[in-house]
Amino acid sequence: MPRGDKSKYTEKQQRKAEHIEESYEERGVSSDEAEARAWATVNKQSGGGERKGGSGRSKTSTAKSADRKDSAHRAAQSRKGRSPNQGKVKNGSGSTSLTQLTRDELMDKARERNIRGRSKMRKDELIKALS
Repeated sequence: MPRGDKSKYTEKQQRKAEHIEESYEERGVSSDEAEARAWATVNKQSGGGERKGGSGRSKTSTAKSADRKDSAHRAAQSRKGRSPNQGKVKNGSGSTSLTQLTRDELMDKARERNIRGRSKMRKDELIKALS
C-alpha cells in the first residue's frame, strides 16, 4: 500500500478519521496537521487498515481494546489539564499499554485490583482481566 493510500481502511475507520480531523480543525489546527493527527489516532486505536492486504500488523482484539482504553485514559487526563503520564513510571518503550508490560508487571496490577485467580493466568488472560 503506497503511503497516503487509504483504500485498505474500513468505512468506519474513514468516518472516524474525518470526525477527528474536523475536531482538530475546529480547535485551530492546520488542515494538514489535523489530517495527520486523525490518521495517527485511527492507526493507534485500530492497528491500521483492516481490509485484506492492510498494514500487515495484526493485533488481537484484546490488544486493540487495551490500546483504546489507554488512549481514552490519556485523552481524559489531558482534558483535565494533567499530563497523561503524570505520576506514572514508564516502561522501556514509554507506553502505558497493557500489552507492553511483562507478565510480572501485569501480575502486580492484578494484585493491586485484587483480581481472583490471577496466579494461574497467562499474560493474555491477565490483560483481558485488567481491561
